Amino acid sequence: MGAGHAHRLYRHGHSPVHALPPHTKLAAVFCFVVVVVSTPREAMWAFGLYAVLLGAVAYASRVPLPFLLKRLLIEVPFVAFAVLMPFVAEGERIDVLGMSLSVNGLWGAWNVLAKGTLGVAASVLLASTTELRALLLGLQRLKLPPLLVQIASFMIRYGDVITDEMRRMKIARESRGFEARGVRQWGVLAKSAGALFIRSYERGERVHLAMVSRGYAGSMPVIDEVTASRAQWTYAFALPAAALVVCLLGWTL
Repeated sequence: MGAGHAHRLYRHGHSPVHALPPHTKLAAVFCFVVVVVSTPREAMWAFGLYAVLLGAVAYASRVPLPFLLKRLLIEVPFVAFAVLMPFVAEGERIDVLGMSLSVNGLWGAWNVLAKGTLGVAASVLLASTTELRALLLGLQRLKLPPLLVQIASFMIRYGDVITDEMRRMKIARESRGFEARGVRQWGVLAKSAGALFIRSYERGERVHLAMVSRGYAGSMPVIDEVTASRAQWTYAFALPAAALVVCLLGWTL
């Protein structure tokens, strides 16, 4: 995987957050999410403070608010699920704008929306400030099972290969005057999908054979050794440490 390979969520920059080693950011985001999930749902003010903390991280990383909000749309299905909870949950009911809603459902919807949104926002900030290759190196540095890291690396890289192959096949169909307008064209699309599967399988075999011929024996060599200083760990864990203080206050107040 080349050093210039980047995913769509990544936003190139030179902020202090961008400069942090990837494994420190991965650990910090994981701890932050654990703290958020551990916060009692009744402490509504705590989730507001979490949002302020993430806003400070976004400001430090120079990630624009529209960029962040656009990528938060990925949680729309969870929002739809949360909206239905007050209507279908059982227990004590309350009238809101002429509708009978479940109290437990309202709390459950708030719990899902607040914690889910904060978790997604933290993940988006991580992806926005860390290149894909760096994320994989960070997972490797955190001692994630090497086989899982390799699978993730191959899957991401091979996904780009398949996408590029699909684009070429689409161009080839359109150059021959093909347009998918209805059910009659499904046969052509099905044959294209079959051809794509065969090409992908054959390419995978060729790639594996090339790797074996170059000495691959089930483990990838470590090319870049990612390290972090104590100051970088301290800077990265400022977010979960502040969140932990808020969480403890939420349980005691």
